[in-house]
Amino acid sequence: MNNNEIIKILKLSAALLELHEANDFKVKAYASAAFNLDKVEHSLVDMPAHELVKLQGVSKSIAEKIIAIREKGSFEELDELVTNTPQGVLEMLDIKGVGPKKIRSLWKEHAIDTPQKLLQACEEDRLSKIKGFGAKTQETIKKGLLFSKAQQGNFLYADIEEYAFKLQDALKDIFKNTRVEQTGQLRRRLDIIDKLEYLIETDDAPATLKALDDVAFLLPNKKASGPFTWKGHAKDFEVEVIVKAAKPATFEKRWLLTTASELHLGATSPSGKALYSELSEANGTTEKELYTQVGLTYIEPEMREGLQEVALAAQGKLPKLIEYSDMKGVLHNHSTYSDGKNTLREMAEACMELGYEYLGISDHSVSAFYASGLDEDRVAQQHKEIDELNKELAPFVIFKGIESDILNDGSLDYSEDVLKSFDFIVSSIHSNLNMDMDKATMRLKKAIENPYTTILGHMTGRLLLKREGYPVNHRYIIDACAANDVIIEINANPWRLDIDWRWIPYCLEKGVMLSINPDAHEIPGLMDMYYGTLTGRKGGLSKEHCLNTKTVDEVVSIFQKSKS
Repeated sequence: MNNNEIIKILKLSAALLELHEANDFKVKAYASAAFNLDKVEHSLVDMPAHELVKLQGVSKSIAEKIIAIREKGSFEELDELVTNTPQGVLEMLDIKGVGPKKIRSLWKEHAIDTPQKLLQACEEDRLSKIKGFGAKTQETIKKGLLFSKAQQGNFLYADIEEYAFKLQDALKDIFKNTRVEQTGQLRRRLDIIDKLEYLIETDDAPATLKALDDVAFLLPNKKASGPFTWKGHAKDFEVEVIVKAAKPATFEKRWLLTTASELHLGATSPSGKALYSELSEANGTTEKELYTQVGLTYIEPEMREGLQEVALAAQGKLPKLIEYSDMKGVLHNHSTYSDGKNTLREMAEACMELGYEYLGISDHSVSAFYASGLDEDRVAQQHKEIDELNKELAPFVIFKGIESDILNDGSLDYSEDVLKSFDFIVSSIHSNLNMDMDKATMRLKKAIENPYTTILGHMTGRLLLKREGYPVNHRYIIDACAANDVIIEINANPWRLDIDWRWIPYCLEKGVMLSINPDAHEIPGLMDMYYGTLTGRKGGLSKEHCLNTKTVDEVVSIFQKSKS
């Protein structure tokens, strides 16, 4: 149990109370508590009742509910609400754009009580005829439902990583003195994973498969399994374990072949044959030797996706991939000046503890009223505090930035005088996301052409597994960034990882620099730099083409050049 889980349960309580037409005051009490607790940086898990009630929005009654949530995962009234709500209706509460009141109407008046029935109503053009919806809302809901349906069974790599390593360690404990390696999409560090894949060495495949069937935390799927493959589940995750003979050459070859994507293995080798057939015939005790035998330099697991890596390896032009340890600073971060949970000082000191040389603060701009965006007076106040902290914390540097909203016409917040006062500007879209490709592309292009845009933030606005993002012409936008010396962000938040890694090679081809930015709204968010680094590696990013690997003086020079 952590703060986010407690807040999620309070939000569910507010939604269910509204769904069941409870007193408005009661609904608002839960919603207000969840809203205010989301800003609390201290752990709620061990906070006593007398401290909880001191928090904004937390009454004695809500404090009691929080304690019950910590102890039991729920509380009596919530259990009753859940019992009185069909499972399908509970699932509908997660649909964006449909609030509890509308869901109640669909459920009680129109017998639409599952996401599947709601999708059917959209496809049959019935939802648009219901009061409070309309054709545009129907299309938005339909698009969201189809997107969610397509994501079923998928998980963020960031959410699955810890369990994947624990499962690997557990298998090592069971099969002692045996190699157990991650493979497939897991080893390629794919941003979205649909199964956990492992390779186990063995000289007795039937015995190994039988042993896997008997593991208490694994649920076998015997119909799907084969003579050399165990398939089943662990927790909510699909698991596949491949067993292979315990000969080094055989194991390494199987490891390489099971790690790579089909596109990678289908690429043409220097001899003109498919890479899969060439590697299958090769002999070597390491993956490097196997690649060498088919005329390729070693290709890192993350890059084995079938983009340009085979052609580059044939020419000996593969880059040395960026490492997490290469990072010298973090840009695009938020503080309590807008919607962050930590002060400027706290964010700076956390960066110093992590060994960084600089912090780029970029709170939300004035148009982002929903995130307490900074007006001109607050900008001046923040800049004054940054100047004071820079004197105190030197040689550590806090760069003065802003995450400026790209407005509907592509312009940025603030007058030119205010824009000039920032060291750098991250320009991002946060509103009116329901655009076609032409509108989104032109909106971004105008912002890129603004002389004060330093970095283009989260290019598509996507939220992995949650929201598809607005469509953009990636080539056109990357070309525009190249023409205007604008850096493109790899937003390292695991829900975003935007720009998509598949477009990084084109950025590099066009000479566009990238910046791995955590978009951190609190200190723990700084650690997302790790996931941004994985994304960069998948796209072939080297430290030479990444802004964050530069020294303070180099970053100052780049920022000054972008403003000239």
